[in-house]
Amino acid sequence: MPGPAAPCSRGSLCLPLLLLLLAPPARARPANHSVLREKGGEGRDEKELVPPDHLNGVKMELDGHLNREFHQEVFLGKELERFEEDSQPRRNRRKLVGIFAKVDVNNDKKISAKEMQRWIMEKTDEHFQEAVEENKMHFRAVDPDGDGHVSWDEYKIKFLASKGFNEKEIAEKIKNNEELKIDEETQEVLDNLKDRWYQADNPPPDLLLSEQEFLSFLHPEHSRGMLHFMVQEIIRDLDQDGDKKLTLPEFISLPVGTVENQQAQDIDDDWVRDRRKEFQEVIDANRDGIVTMEELEEYMDPMNEHNALNEARQMIAVADENQNHHLELDEILKYSEYFTGSKLMDYARNVHEEF
Repeated sequence: MPGPAAPCSRGSLCLPLLLLLLAPPARARPANHSVLREKGGEGRDEKELVPPDHLNGVKMELDGHLNREFHQEVFLGKELERFEEDSQPRRNRRKLVGIFAKVDVNNDKKISAKEMQRWIMEKTDEHFQEAVEENKMHFRAVDPDGDGHVSWDEYKIKFLASKGFNEKEIAEKIKNNEELKIDEETQEVLDNLKDRWYQADNPPPDLLLSEQEFLSFLHPEHSRGMLHFMVQEIIRDLDQDGDKKLTLPEFISLPVGTVENQQAQDIDDDWVRDRRKEFQEVIDANRDGIVTMEELEEYMDPMNEHNALNEARQMIAVADENQNHHLELDEILKYSEYFTGSKLMDYARNVHEEF
C-alpha cells in the first residue's frame, strides 16, 4: 500500500539495540524513530524539529509500539517527572497520598471509575497544554522572519542545519534552486517529513504552516485529520496483505530469525504477550479478530471519554484486591509501581499516619 512513511523505516539502524540480537528480519516490527533523532549527537535542536515518536498520553507510539508509560502518564500528568527524579520513597508516598485525595472528589476514601475517568481526562489535557507551550517555542525557532507562517523551505533549512549542514549555504542553494548534496538517509527523512507537512497543511494548501498547523505537524494527536493520518501510517507499517486492516498475527509479528540468547527471547515473549492482550481486549472493539482503521483511530484518540472510562476500569482492576470496583488508598500504595513507576516500601505501615 503506497503512502508516506514515518521518519524511520523498518529494518533500519533505528531498531532497538536488543533486537540486533536477532537475525536480519524479513518482517520486522516497526522501528523506534527516537534513535534516529539522537543519532550523531545533534541533541535538543533536532528533537525540536522532528515529530517525536513518543506522544504523552497516547496509547501507541508513532512507530506502532505500545506506550509502556501510558498508565503513569495519564495518572500523574506533569507530576511524572517529579516521581522519576525523586528517589525518596517517603516523599513519593506523600505525593501519591495527595493525588489520591484530589482524585477522590466526593471524599468517600475510595476512587470510582467515574472519578478516575475525570482524572485521566484532566491529566491528558495537561499533556496537551504542555505540547502547545512547547510548540510555541519550536515555532518561533523555525519562523525566523516572524510572519506567523513557516514555509517548507524555511523548515527544511533549519532541519538540515540541525543535521550539521551549513545553514547559509543550504539557504542559498534552495533560493537559487540548486541541487542539494544530501545523504540517502537524510533525504528519506526529509521526504517523509514533507508528506507529514502536506497532511498538516489545512485547506487551502499553500505549504505554509501556521502555529496551529505546525502543532498538528509535531503532535498529530491534536488534530483529527492528523490522527487519521497517523493511524494510516501505523496500519501501513503493520499490514502485510494490503487490506488496510490488522489481524492478530500481523499485529504481533516478530522478525524472522534465531534468537541468540535467553534474554532476547524473554523480551520478545513479553512483547508478543503485551501486544496480543492489547489487540484482543482493547483495540478490537467488536471482538471479530480484525482491527479496522476506525477501531485503531478510536483507540489512539487521547481525548475519547469512552476510552478514558475503559482505561479507568482497567487501572482499578489491576489493584482492586477487595473486588469492590473502587480503589482505596492502601491498594494504590501497594501497586504504586503500576501507577507511578515508583515502588514504595512499607506502604501499609504509613497509610494512616499520612492520610
